[in-house]
Amino acid sequence: MSGAAVATEGRLDAAFFARSVHAVARELIGCRLFHAGCGGTIVETESYERDDPACHAYAGLTRRTEPLFGPPGRAYVYLSYGIHSLLNAVAEPEGEAAAVLIRALWPSAGLDAMRARRGKRPDTELCSGPGKLTEALGIGLDANNADLGADPFLLLAPAPDWEGEVVTGPRVGITKAVDRPWRFSLANSAFVSRPRPA
Repeated sequence: MSGAAVATEGRLDAAFFARSVHAVARELIGCRLFHAGCGGTIVETESYERDDPACHAYAGLTRRTEPLFGPPGRAYVYLSYGIHSLLNAVAEPEGEAAAVLIRALWPSAGLDAMRARRGKRPDTELCSGPGKLTEALGIGLDANNADLGADPFLLLAPAPDWEGEVVTGPRVGITKAVDRPWRFSLANSAFVSRPRPA
């Protein structure tokens, strides 16, 4: 599938995100995310809510966290360890300050561009982690607070023939509230980040 061939039917709107962040994180598995023609199927997410010590909104409203308190369906993009831009989708009604971290994709569109950005790694390593994903899709800090329902983003419901089991487990790469089972992954997927769910 080429970027030009991606249909816009089934585009997710703000109403999809204006619900429990945990429901949104689970239901994003199987949805299709594209940015400027590059992307694929979401296979891993993590949810973060306002009262969660691992959520940036836990410290309250700041200039950095302002997008988290804004309308659902917006992008919250921040720099991790001064290196990687990480893409989150703001969820729950405006003011609730919750988001879903998009951790991994099964890439299917714009593969040549993604391979070039990622140094011609195997396709299973193109988007198997939140920093890899944004690098492959060309998403930077300029996407912070962007509308995920508008170009250059394209976020679609799962394909009509989509089938997949979602497994849950503890989130990874954090030091607070590590025991909460708010990591959602496509079972047995080679495109999920490490450590892979048991």
